[in-house]
Amino acid sequence: MLVRTDNLVSISEANQNFSRVAKSVDENGAVVILKNNAPKYILFNFDEFVALDNKSEDITEIAKKILKENKEAFERLAQ
Repeated sequence: MLVRTDNLVSISEANQNFSRVAKSVDENGAVVILKNNAPKYILFNFDEFVALDNKSEDITEIAKKILKENKEAFERLAQ
């Protein structure tokens, strides 16, 4: 997921103008909410969250995939 740096809002602004922040999510995909001038939270569309959750893999499966895709390189390194 890409987050545009122009979609940064302070936690105070998000609290006072939540509907405007939500509209920005609808238009631009996501908003990063800053706390003490540092990124702390991200607000994005629920459907996007569901899509991300469905794409998540177990770390063991990811490791197996990496090993399988790079088997030759790992075998050469082991020699």
